[in-house]
Amino acid sequence: MASETLHEERDVLGPDILDRHRAIVTLMEELEAIDWYDQRIQASANDELRAILSHNRNEEAEHASMLLEWLRRQDAGLDQQLRKYLFTNGPIHEAAATPAANSLTIGALRAMVAK
Repeated sequence: MASETLHEERDVLGPDILDRHRAIVTLMEELEAIDWYDQRIQASANDELRAILSHNRNEEAEHASMLLEWLRRQDAGLDQQLRKYLFTNGPIHEAAATPAANSLTIGALRAMVAK
C-alpha cells in the first residue's frame, strides 16, 4: 500500500523534501509489515513459527520507531503534535486541552516567579 509516487515534479522538490518522503514511505512500509506479521502470528498454530514471527514483527516496530523519531527531528510541527499526544494518559482527544507536564504555561511561570 505504501506509495513512492511524488505528487509534484521531482526537479522542483529539494533534497530535504525528498528525504522526508523517503522516510514517510519507509515508515508506511514498516507499519504495513507489522500488520502482516500480526496477522500471520494470529493465523499460525505453530508456537515456534509464532515466536520467530513475533521477533521479526518487533524488529519492524523498532525500525518504525527510529523513522518516526527522525521525522520528528526534521519537522517542528510534527514534533509539537507528537509532544502533545504521545505518552499521555486519559482520552486522547482531551490531551490537546491538557498542557504537557513539562510545558511552561503562564500559570506555571507565575508559580515559578512566586517561589
